[in-house]
Amino acid sequence: MNDKFSDKFRLDDQTMALRVAKELEDGMVVNLGIGTPCLAANLIPTDKEVLFHAENGCLGFGQICTAGEGSPDIVNAGGQPVEPKPGMCFLEHCDSFAIVRRGLLDYTVLGGLQVSEKGDLANWMVPKKEIGTIGGAMDLALCAKNTIVLMTHNTKDNQFKIVKECSYPLTGERCVNMVITDIAVMVITEDGIVLKETAPGWTAEEIQELTEPTLIIDPDLHDIELV
Repeated sequence: MNDKFSDKFRLDDQTMALRVAKELEDGMVVNLGIGTPCLAANLIPTDKEVLFHAENGCLGFGQICTAGEGSPDIVNAGGQPVEPKPGMCFLEHCDSFAIVRRGLLDYTVLGGLQVSEKGDLANWMVPKKEIGTIGGAMDLALCAKNTIVLMTHNTKDNQFKIVKECSYPLTGERCVNMVITDIAVMVITEDGIVLKETAPGWTAEEIQELTEPTLIIDPDLHDIELV
């Protein structure tokens, strides 16, 4: 697949994470996956209190600390030191996973390698490289009330990441509700993938070229909203 859109504007990681933050409401319990999803913790408006959960046993932490600050004992899923907040608590490992498995997470935000049109997720193993670790991803993807996948729309060599059927080992079946990429926001429905928002300067036709399944175009399709 030729990258004829290489010169077009794409959202950076920070802006993608800001779009995630828009979905999170006051009082929600949210788990942020390793990498770009973790950035959303720094982008919550001051009038909202979101309880961030990490499966390593921390609940109610704040922003990622700046380099050289924070405690190595208070970290997010990516091992980054995070700011303590009043009321923050620490949990034994299995209690932390009990929160996940009982369905008490309002959202989990995960990275992705592939998402299918049915909402299947593959995010833990690249077969060609035989590199990957499942961690808590299966529990998070399947047990949270809502699962958002945050990823680039295509691979570095311009292959589809939003596919008809996942070819990589699955993390979970029919578990993804929303996909936020560097060029689009989409929701997964029983009827297929609905294109809701586009990055500025992109058309629905261009995004379809970079997406394997046929997209359903929302009648209210508009530029990505960050506030």
